[in-house]
Parts: sequence; C-alpha cells; structure tokens
Amino acid sequence: MTPPATGWTRVIVEKPFGRDLSSCENLLQSLNQNFAEDQLYRIDHYLGKEMVQNLLVMRFANRMYERLWSRDDIEAVFLTFKEPFGTEGRGGYFDQYGVIRDILQNHLLQVMTLLAMEPPTRIYGPGSSDHVRDEKVRVLRAVPPITIDDVYLGQYEGYTDDPTIENKDSITPTFAAIKMSIQNPRWAGVPFILKAGKALDERKAEMRIQFKDAPAAEFLFSTDPEKNENPIPRNELVIRMQPHEAIYLKTNFKSPGFASVPIQGELEVNYDTRFFQNDSDDRPSNGKNVNPAAYTRLILDVIRGRQAAFVRADELLRSWEIFTPVLDKIEQGKVRPHIYTTGSRGPVGADQWISEKSGYIRNKAYKFHRQGNGTSSNTL
Repeated sequence: MTPPATGWTRVIVEKPFGRDLSSCENLLQSLNQNFAEDQLYRIDHYLGKEMVQNLLVMRFANRMYERLWSRDDIEAVFLTFKEPFGTEGRGGYFDQYGVIRDILQNHLLQVMTLLAMEPPTRIYGPGSSDHVRDEKVRVLRAVPPITIDDVYLGQYEGYTDDPTIENKDSITPTFAAIKMSIQNPRWAGVPFILKAGKALDERKAEMRIQFKDAPAAEFLFSTDPEKNENPIPRNELVIRMQPHEAIYLKTNFKSPGFASVPIQGELEVNYDTRFFQNDSDDRPSNGKNVNPAAYTRLILDVIRGRQAAFVRADELLRSWEIFTPVLDKIEQGKVRPHIYTTGSRGPVGADQWISEKSGYIRNKAYKFHRQGNGTSSNTL
C-alpha cells in the first residue's frame, strides 16, 4: 500500500515576470507545465512592506475612510517612488527594462490595486487569499490600456556614463509619470498618477490622496467675500512607505494667536517611533518590537501557505495588457525622454504636466514637521 503523500511544494518566483505580454505568457506557460497555481508564489516585495500591508486594515477597519474613499470626495491619487541615486553599475540590467517595467508596472501598480479595490469577502482566514486577489483583478480589468499621451518620460544627465550600459545613445527612461484611470462607479473621473524616478532629490515612496475642496470654504474664511483671496488648502492623506513609515492627514487649523486664517498641519502616526524603537527601514530594531524586512514577511507567508500578498497569473497578465501597448509605442517610436539634472525633482516640465493631468493643487506654504526629526519636504 502506498503511504499518503506528505509535505508540500511551493515555488517562489522573483520579478521580472517577463518584459511584455508575450514574454509573460511564455513564462506562465513554462511554469504551468510543472506547477499548479496554488504552488506558485510570484513575489513582489512591495506587497510585504509594513504600510502596504496596513492598507486593508486602515481602509476596511475604519468607518470614516471608507465613507470618503470614492470619486465623490477624492480629487486625485498619487503613488510616488523616488531614489537619490542612479543605476550605479546595474545599468546593463536596467537599460533592458527601464523605470516603467522596473517600478511602475509591478510595485506601484500593486499598491494601486490595494488602494482602489472593493472590500473582499474576507481579508484573513479560509479563502482570503483568493478573495483579496479577486478584488485586485477586478480593479485591473477596469483600467484601460495606457496611451502615449498619458506618459511623461525623463532620463538623468550622465545615465549612459555607466560603464555597464553598452548603448551610449540609449533612450531608456529613468523617470516616468503616468496617468491612469479606473473605469468603475467608485473611481470614474479620478486620475491616478504613478511616478517613479532615479537620481532625484530624495529617497521616498508614498501614497498621497488629495481630497476635493471644502465646500464654500474660500467664501466662508475670506475677509472680502467678493474677492475670495484666501484659498483654503485641500486635505491630503499621506501614507509613507519609506523611509520613516508614517500616516498623516493634512488638516486645516486656526492659525495660532490673534489671527484666524486657516493654516495646514497634520494628524499623524509615525510607525518608526511609536511602534518600533528606530526607523528600521525594513531592518529589525534592537528593541522589543521588530519591523521585519518585506521579504521576511513574504517568505513566512509562503511557509504558511498564504497567497494573498503574491501575484496571481490573471493579475499579472492583465497588468501587462495595460502597459504593453504604451511600451511598444515608446520603443518602436523611439520616444526620447526629457533630460534632467541629477539631484533635481525630475524633468523641468514634469510638475506642470502632472498638475494639468491630475488637477492637483499643491500648498506651497506647507512644510511637514516630522516629530523629533525636524522639517521634511512637501513634494510629490
């Protein structure tokens, strides 16, 4: 008599999951010849980050957020990834993929689906892995393919000086801003801006939700109602993924003292100082609480057989259906990126382009004061 089978087979697959729809289909076909879908764990480490995993709890365990989470109250949504360094010897790899494939099509798109999805039947417990991923796929099915008019590309000066880049006339973008839309009743008309770049002015990854103007606020708080000369800043919810994980709500308060002009401050929770002993930036702290690395969380999920934070095949295919047409346009049309200076915010025209595409209004007077660490920037 044959003894019952013991143990399990689970395969972790690291990105890139192809470089377009066709290569992705070939990769999936190859894997499917040897493994079932419930044995495959396609890992995107952003899905293991503390603030990304916090999204579902924050959204669905708090009544106030779900009431505001739609086109009725939200003006625009931004997902931003910035690095202050260039390719630094990885140019040979990077030049074959570019920033859209390296960051936007996977990391930021994954975050967008969690931010925009409908409530799953279950988030924890039996069947939750498919419940969560079913809702992520529904978001992607409502996203039209990106057009070339909704992309702004950049490349930092000196990019091709990297000795590992063979093509010294490379047009591979190191900066990209993309406008996306979700055509469903919750999000129709709300622009989603995905922005990523290398060799920029700071290191940061964040989600930023800007809400619509407070009704009649300019009239209510104007000293001359006929002029409405005191624009009231819009509220924003910011979820910072790195560094210094935090959630803060930009809120208008009365200015201190005798004045009564509204000024903007924040209601905030700093994860690194409240829950961890230091800003671990995905490294364990020396205190009681540990902020585990994203890969540590995800590998533990593999051992436990939890697939919610891994990319399913239909999700992956749909993501490439969204991005492949515009990648083909860029590469076949040899679209040249705008050159920008290392250490800057990116190409000179990018901010204006983003503002026009999103309707975003930046409060230039606001500075974010991080508790115990001085003043931080207020940039997208």
